[in-house]
Amino acid sequence: MTKYIGIALAALVFAAGAAVTATVEPAAAGAVYTATNGAAGNQIRVYDRAASGQLTFVDAVATGGLGAGAGLGNQGGLRMTGDGRFLLVVNAGSHDVSVLRVGRDGLEVTDRVGSGGMQPVSIAISGRLVYVLNAGGAIGDVDNVSGFRLSRGGQLTPIAGSTRFLSAPSTGPAQVEFSPDGGVLAVTEKATNTIAVFPVSDTGQLGAATFYASNGQTPFGFAFGQRGRLFVSEAWGGAANASTVSSYEFSDSGQLLTLSPAVPDTETAACWLVVTNSGRYLYVTNTGSSTISGYEIRADGTIALLDPDGVTAPTGAGSMPIDLAFSINDQYLYALSGGSNTIGVFRALPHGGLQPMGSVGGLPAGTNGLVAR
Repeated sequence: MTKYIGIALAALVFAAGAAVTATVEPAAAGAVYTATNGAAGNQIRVYDRAASGQLTFVDAVATGGLGAGAGLGNQGGLRMTGDGRFLLVVNAGSHDVSVLRVGRDGLEVTDRVGSGGMQPVSIAISGRLVYVLNAGGAIGDVDNVSGFRLSRGGQLTPIAGSTRFLSAPSTGPAQVEFSPDGGVLAVTEKATNTIAVFPVSDTGQLGAATFYASNGQTPFGFAFGQRGRLFVSEAWGGAANASTVSSYEFSDSGQLLTLSPAVPDTETAACWLVVTNSGRYLYVTNTGSSTISGYEIRADGTIALLDPDGVTAPTGAGSMPIDLAFSINDQYLYALSGGSNTIGVFRALPHGGLQPMGSVGGLPAGTNGLVAR
């Protein structure tokens, strides 16, 4: 396979300051953001989102940190706070995190702090509580999550004693995320086929982790849906046509219980996953197949593939789709593709279908993370 399946496959195998201001015209309907992940300097690329869903590039704003210059095998490297006031981004090359204020005049860096470990790859936000997932960066480094408080002015303050380690060194961690109520912090470990679950206290500290065996191999991207249910993609080490998705829920005692175990999508390297804001559907990008697969989420939390062949939408030959993001009204789905260095636009249709609506190109190789509003 070509090098860019490395975002999905290289990582599958073990995965692997000063204020800056830019002027950005207000978007007509919203905006889409992605990070260049450049080794010589990370930047946030800003796109206006028109009412028609189409994107127009506006500007690139430096984060002050360094990217890795290549795929991180992650989901959630770029996040927006729930109130839409701040973007947080990992700088994997300089082992820190930048905060950028989202204002009418553009983006402004308000803080940049060490991530609490080496090679940050994913960020979780619950209100003003932030946890960063650190992938270690070298064989033998211990992967961890580390906590921070985000002030109203956009500064991050480390939470003393908040760092917690994952199940082993070099777990190939992909994503960290809070449950909707903020009571649980979950992490997927690709290399150990494990889902780590940490209880979150009222003070923002984490309790001892419980480590659950994934239903499918190489658990990667995930999202929480309604009633706190958890949906996880499983890439199976990039094996051809072997990808699956599982759904879970938490018992009253906090145990992770399987609802739908490893439901096949018939495609290759299913890695990034998003759930609609309505909670009715989920979608995964199949990096090895250059497709998107959709699933219906039933009322009981079980899932069913929308299309028998697993292809809800193609993303273009050799496009190698990675991250996904929905606009806030569920009307448009955006797909970042690492092979073609594009962001594809899809209209969400009734009953879960996706209609391709073109794309914007010219993104740097290694671009990572996607946020839409």
